[in-house]
Amino acid sequence: MPLTECKYLGTALIFLTLSSPTVANDSELAELKQQLQKLQQKIEKLEAEQKRKPKVTKPVPSIKVGGAVRTTLSHTSYDDDNKNRGGDFELDVFRLNFSGNIGGFGLNAEWRYFDYMTAVKYAYLYYDFAKDWQAQVGMTKVPFGNWPYNSHSWFFGTTYYVGLEDDHDMGILFKRKLADNWQLDLGFFKNDELGGVDGYVESRSDRYSYDIVGARPVAEGIYDDPTQPLGEYNTFAGRYGYHFKHKGGTTEFGVSGLMGNLHNGIEKAGEYQAWAVHVNANIGKWNLQLQHGEYDYDVAGIDRIAVGAYAFYDSIAAEATMSNFNVAYNMKVKLGPINALQFYNDFGIIYDKSDQSHDTWMNVTGVSMSAGAFFSYLDFVNAKNQPFVGGSIAGDSDDTQRRFNLNFGYYF
Repeated sequence: MPLTECKYLGTALIFLTLSSPTVANDSELAELKQQLQKLQQKIEKLEAEQKRKPKVTKPVPSIKVGGAVRTTLSHTSYDDDNKNRGGDFELDVFRLNFSGNIGGFGLNAEWRYFDYMTAVKYAYLYYDFAKDWQAQVGMTKVPFGNWPYNSHSWFFGTTYYVGLEDDHDMGILFKRKLADNWQLDLGFFKNDELGGVDGYVESRSDRYSYDIVGARPVAEGIYDDPTQPLGEYNTFAGRYGYHFKHKGGTTEFGVSGLMGNLHNGIEKAGEYQAWAVHVNANIGKWNLQLQHGEYDYDVAGIDRIAVGAYAFYDSIAAEATMSNFNVAYNMKVKLGPINALQFYNDFGIIYDKSDQSHDTWMNVTGVSMSAGAFFSYLDFVNAKNQPFVGGSIAGDSDDTQRRFNLNFGYYF
């Protein structure tokens, strides 16, 4: 019997007894008192049970807002002005992150402000449509290679600068969560994050991740604004990873591939494809990453492609081979506010280039430090023909350049 009905019954019994025209005898009064006592005990028991029950409240739909502010101190071998000043200290990025779930549909987005541009890194809706499957729609991540990054340092790996690491485009991605030791990502991307070859943007280089923006005829400079536009469209991408446990940790073996078309704003101008195999192993405190693959942009008469990112145009060979070898060691520490350290060495090389330019390689030795809301990278870079280290992937320098870099960020 519900608690409210018990209370109403007790009140009714008392009212009927007091208002009865016939005076009950002693036995009837005694019996009535027993019934009332039992009823009172039952009411008290029900009240106690209700107090013990957890209060069930419906989740309130909400969007969480977070972000980060990061700064960079750098000292380089290739910039005389920088060396004369003893290095430069500047704002790296101010970013805002948005996440939430309303009515079963989730949202993830990240907006970034730089001194020289603003960019959206990703922005997509997601929905868990089956036990182990999720669909993401919008500006979402292209599945390729070691995940989430083929690197440990602030500089990413050499694959980032050819658009094959941490790249985000407009499309739909189906993700199978890790279950039964394997996972799968399948995506279709209509075009890049800025609307493709004829997207209505002020500059096609104002973006976070590298994408193809044009062809590079022989007479055109490697840093020029491309005169022959190109854009990716109708790209299919897939990534498979098999995970297994072993003594001391876990390892993932995987394979990735993508293929799509290139458009010049008027008609189809070519095709492109890429593939890679990768290994990501965690053995005790060690992490080991290996990756090897190739990419090919097939445009008639073109051996060099223009790419854009960070408000800057650069060039890459239309076809090349790429290999990476990265190792890291993780430590839990108590050094003042610092509670975790990761020591790493990331090496990447791009070679067998279709434009016959010299090999690109980069070696980053560094340590990342975590201290509550603070996170920093301390990197020492040696590189040749590497973007942001005094060169270009389409460069022909024989000189090894160096960069000391300290990136310090507060996350909220």
